[in-house]
Amino acid sequence: MSKQSSFAELEYQSKKRLTRRELFLNEMEAVMPWSVLISVIEEHYPKRGKVGRPPKGLSSMLRIHCMQHWFSYSDRQMEDALYEIESVRRFAGFRSVTESLPDESTILGFRHLLEKHELTPVLLQEINNHLQEKGLLVSKGSMVDATIIHAPSSTKNADKQRDPEMHQTRKGNQWYFGMKIHVGADINSGGVHSVTVTPANQADISELPNLLRESDEVVFADAGYTSDEYKRGARAMGMKWCVQDKRKPNKNLSSSQRKRNRKQSSVRARVEHIFRVIKQQFGFVKTRYRGLAKNRSQVNMLMGLANIYMLRRKLAS
Repeated sequence: MSKQSSFAELEYQSKKRLTRRELFLNEMEAVMPWSVLISVIEEHYPKRGKVGRPPKGLSSMLRIHCMQHWFSYSDRQMEDALYEIESVRRFAGFRSVTESLPDESTILGFRHLLEKHELTPVLLQEINNHLQEKGLLVSKGSMVDATIIHAPSSTKNADKQRDPEMHQTRKGNQWYFGMKIHVGADINSGGVHSVTVTPANQADISELPNLLRESDEVVFADAGYTSDEYKRGARAMGMKWCVQDKRKPNKNLSSSQRKRNRKQSSVRARVEHIFRVIKQQFGFVKTRYRGLAKNRSQVNMLMGLANIYMLRRKLAS
């Protein structure tokens, strides 16, 4: 049996080329602060499994949890991937399909553990601390923005109703139902340092105070954050207010306002990169869970992983 394992290992290592998934996982393996994240979860992780059996290794379960976010896998899809995809199985720390792989209930249990102890905000903070130690996420300015994440609007469920914690909102001529992610991002690196999750009908500007750091000296935002009150308050604190001017009813913007908007938008637009990563790269375009608490937990983890992904080349160098 040992000879078969060694032959399989040698065959895998002698492949002529790596797939894009393998290249991605190799990059993440090199830049993720695994030991720091494990130390956060370790004190809450059970020492014994069901019926006295030892639990699955914490390192493996954390890696599986990360892959769920990277590849948008459900618990069942994650279990299937461990059996079907060798690179996924090896990244999780299992060398053979004959090993005792975690099933979907074990994978679900790990997510519930993080939710129960509200660990994902702590994991996000630890990732950001790691980035700061590497000289990233340390500027004196922030970009703020928000994006809508759709939620299932169907009432064909046990409760015969839509998720009561989600709401609908209108953007332009289009109606949306779901939640809204608000972020504050570092002006230089683009990494997210603050995040809140609200129903979709929450006004963007209402979350602004929660998205700024005490050390910030400048804030960039789109016209949705226009407010004379906040503008006066920011200037009173010595902060530079670089929020897009909004066109007033029956009054066009002046040429100086348009020029200022164009100049500021070249900086502000970089905050959109984080939304591209979680939506296009990680596939988070629709909520999988009911209620804001579960989705807030997922969003915090997504933002931490997105920060690492966006800054992976700087971390590797």
